[in-house]
Amino acid sequence: MLMYVPSVFYKVYEKTLRRQILANKRPHHVGLIVDGNRRFAMAQKLATRKAGHMAGSDNLEGFLRWCLDLEIKMVTLYGFSTENYNRSGEEVEELMSIILNKFRTLKTDPLIADENVKIKVIGRRDQLSQEMNEEIDTVEAQTAGHSSFQLNIAIGYGGRAEIVDAVKKIGEQIKIGEIDIDDIDEQLLSNHLYTEGMPDPDLIIRTSGEERLSGFLLWQSAYSELYFTETFWPAFRKIDFWRAIRVWQQRNRRFGK
Repeated sequence: MLMYVPSVFYKVYEKTLRRQILANKRPHHVGLIVDGNRRFAMAQKLATRKAGHMAGSDNLEGFLRWCLDLEIKMVTLYGFSTENYNRSGEEVEELMSIILNKFRTLKTDPLIADENVKIKVIGRRDQLSQEMNEEIDTVEAQTAGHSSFQLNIAIGYGGRAEIVDAVKKIGEQIKIGEIDIDDIDEQLLSNHLYTEGMPDPDLIIRTSGEERLSGFLLWQSAYSELYFTETFWPAFRKIDFWRAIRVWQQRNRRFGK
């Protein structure tokens, strides 16, 4: 009986929380920094570090379903940063293998087709393998006409690198006379980012207890609400996500006013 009571309270809390969330405004765009795969593997005494990364990859579909349930329209996932290339060659290879397999799965995942999910990859794709780029091209083309929900996956991504690349594009346009230096403003720069045409994230969630953005959407996050949780990404549950949304709803977003 003692073990049963907490589960009853949990179910009641879950229903109450969902009802509160649905009764209020929800974020349109959620950014997600998935962190803690390696520490999860150690804490759970998994056989390998790769097993922790795979557990994190397996948690993605559940997260997408939670977003769809709340009618959130866009998620940007920090999958692999430019700094992640500094990890050991073995771990980079492991991560790339998992990401490649995830794209292959997404091509045939009924959730993507049934829920009309558009997939877009942002980041420096010239550093990715030809095989990875081919899989990305395929899944992007396959979902290009989808419009109900958009999943952006940041691979080989860095916020500073994104701004540098935008400045280079603008510089080239100035060089050939397409635009004048006086034309440069915030909107022009935004139009040259990887996220061109996308709304800025309303909420950014980071798992595992770290409280920093680590270069994630530096320009776009100027007025994003930030939510940090101690939970490792592979152990991140629907109730954890709902708590983040409820906290966002309770904040007063003044946008500098």
